[in-house]
Amino acid sequence: MTETAPRPTLEAVAARAGVSRATVSRVVNGGDGVREPLVERVRRAVEELGYVPNQAARSLVTRRHDAVAVVVAEPETRVFADPFFALQLRGISKELTAHDNQLVLLLTEGRDDHARVGRYLAGGHVDGALVFSLHLDDPLPGLIQRAGVPTVFGGRPGWSDGTTDVVYVDSDNRGGAREAVRHLVGLGRSRVAHITGPLDQTSAADRLDGYKDVLGDADPRLVVRGDFTPAGGERAMRELLDTFPDVDAVFAANDLTASGALRVLRERGRRVPEDVAVIGFDDMLPVADQTDPPLTTVRQDIEEMGRLMARLLLGGLDPEDAGAAPAGVVLPTTLVRRASA
Repeated sequence: MTETAPRPTLEAVAARAGVSRATVSRVVNGGDGVREPLVERVRRAVEELGYVPNQAARSLVTRRHDAVAVVVAEPETRVFADPFFALQLRGISKELTAHDNQLVLLLTEGRDDHARVGRYLAGGHVDGALVFSLHLDDPLPGLIQRAGVPTVFGGRPGWSDGTTDVVYVDSDNRGGAREAVRHLVGLGRSRVAHITGPLDQTSAADRLDGYKDVLGDADPRLVVRGDFTPAGGERAMRELLDTFPDVDAVFAANDLTASGALRVLRERGRRVPEDVAVIGFDDMLPVADQTDPPLTTVRQDIEEMGRLMARLLLGGLDPEDAGAAPAGVVLPTTLVRRASA
């Protein structure tokens, strides 16, 4: 067996720098009251010795863990198959890494997982939580509130528990949907359908509202429920074509739904966009740029949403910035025109 060299201690750093142990502790843990020349000597000694602070001891001093829980209210089969989550997690990870914080990923498969996540957050393992993909009946908001953990939500909150100071980041789902439907109407399409997302999520409900803002008098059967997946888009498109063979446009609630709809249109011999124009939502390039034809879609900056969620949380943890975060941030959307509409 290879012998492991002992880890450098605070005392060793203090001896190398020619200062007291208390001075080293203050510098390492970000405390004040140490003159800059001494700070430089301590930092140089830390680098020369390869000293790594003991996180548990450091947490006792700073009351910070430099770790953030990212809670996704979806099963792992959905999270690892949908590029939306990869983009949002990448934005979160970049921001946390830039501030030397660790990301702790927590997924929820069922009710037992909700209880587990609630216990973990209440256990003092992390400084805060970033939570997204919530459903209206999800118990997580209540569990998080009881845990007393600073939290930023991804998406407009849809629960009604009287809480008014919730911090969240969202996109202009309703406005983006309106722009998409107006574009289809402007192309001269007269029978415009909408395949929704799961309507127990505010993003899907807002996109449906945007569709209704433009086509409030449309036949209700032109709205078919989907679930933000390609399979859901396929099922809904088959139902639409069976009910309305003359449908000439589809606004899909996300790009994955649109990709499923495009497959069914191709199977049924419908040309896109000549016979049926199709618009999605998200502008996830792994999807929108590779559909046949390339997908016209509403772009939301998913990665930036993740970064902003992390930025707001970390800023709220800073005593100097506490209370400065806005209750909700809504990012703009834009229509990206490609070949499908």
